[in-house]
Amino acid sequence: MQAMSTQFESDCQAKLDKYFAAHPNPSMQKQTHKTLRLLRASEKPLKGNTSAWAAGILYAVANDARIPFGVPGFLNSEFEAFMGVRMEMTQKRAARVRQLMIF
Repeated sequence: MQAMSTQFESDCQAKLDKYFAAHPNPSMQKQTHKTLRLLRASEKPLKGNTSAWAAGILYAVANDARIPFGVPGFLNSEFEAFMGVRMEMTQKRAARVRQLMIF
């Protein structure tokens, strides 16, 4: 059973693509796309704002689970404005991504 809807995944992918169009990073882009694909296979469906999940995926991929530094190329306030998500929600979603992915 697919836990993630096709529309949810498409919306999340579009938000990730927007980030990488503005801040190219092929290695990080590859990892975020892989993470999104693996989340699709999660037993529990992802619910909520796709912007928050996209921001959380970016944050989780960009940071070591023990030492969060932020997202490359952005101050936290700039990242919030760019993604349209408060940093607290981004960090919450990143923690959930790490749990699901076992980073």
